[in-house]
Amino acid sequence: MTDENYTGVTTGTVATACSLAAIDAILDSPDIVCVNVETPKKTLDILIDECCRLSDSSAYAVAHKNPYNDPDVTVNLDIVANVELIDFASEKVIITGGEGVGIITKPGLQIPVGDYAINPVPRKMIKKNLEDKVPEDKSAKVTISIPKGREIARKTMNPKLGIIDGISVLGTTGIARSMSSEAYKNSIVTQIDVAIASSLNDLVFVPGNIGEKLALKRLDITKEQIIQTGNYVGFMFEEAKKRGIDKFTFFGHIGKLIKIAGGIFNTKHAIADGRREIMITHAALCGAEKDILEKLYDSATTDDMLDILTEIGLQKDVVNSIAAAIKQRCMLRFELDLDVILVDMEGNYLNDNMEGFL
Repeated sequence: MTDENYTGVTTGTVATACSLAAIDAILDSPDIVCVNVETPKKTLDILIDECCRLSDSSAYAVAHKNPYNDPDVTVNLDIVANVELIDFASEKVIITGGEGVGIITKPGLQIPVGDYAINPVPRKMIKKNLEDKVPEDKSAKVTISIPKGREIARKTMNPKLGIIDGISVLGTTGIARSMSSEAYKNSIVTQIDVAIASSLNDLVFVPGNIGEKLALKRLDITKEQIIQTGNYVGFMFEEAKKRGIDKFTFFGHIGKLIKIAGGIFNTKHAIADGRREIMITHAALCGAEKDILEKLYDSATTDDMLDILTEIGLQKDVVNSIAAAIKQRCMLRFELDLDVILVDMEGNYLNDNMEGFL
């Protein structure tokens, strides 16, 4: 590949390649080692690992996603397409899923409940690449399988989104690039769509897995009510507002949420920190003396700073001030009315009026 932006292919492209190889094996020769896949962006040459004609009307092919510069759990996974030519049945190409391809159980996703998690673009790619090859009086039934998909799915967001028993066949361009912020945002915002489609109330936004575990431990909520923001707090809040969600709970460890009090809505450490400066500002506002501020400045962690404030009886006041600042920042920027819950690593409430919440 000469495109400098090219780094890999999507699961949808590999599934399409396998489908192409299988139908070619039926119609022409089973000795398929490479196919040309037309994607929304360009035509790609995809190597096929195995291809076998099973009968005059059926064949299967196997291929995998080569490693590229991305922590992608689907890299090196075998993707299998079984193709069978049957008497014409309503459309030229019929697509279904097999072992290791997830099944949709919740509304709000691109695929309806009960169907296999093969997204719209991969479906279009398979159909577009195969339709002209299918004999006039026949239909091609394409079954996509991912033998280790059920195991790998545990490492993805699929279980949280209500996609069970496997992974999703994804891709919007056919070309996979290193995980961009846009791709990540597209994956996490789906949580909001599923929650809305499921008519869930009292949503709780948390930074990540630790926040989710603590929220489930302390609040009277279900896992389905929790939305993980990752580092993209501002993006997720903005998307919630766009979808008509005006009020929810923001829950998490103070070491993460404190950044919002300083207007830092991308909480990735490499983007911005400011925890120490924010804590010092609120400590000063609450009456801390200069020597205390100097100790805070020399502290390595948020927990260390809280210990210092506890010793002088200012912890509660400072944390309440920070929680109020978070709420104010979100109201000014997004017009969101948040209930802010700041906790320590054990899930203990740090700001006032949280006991018995929800």
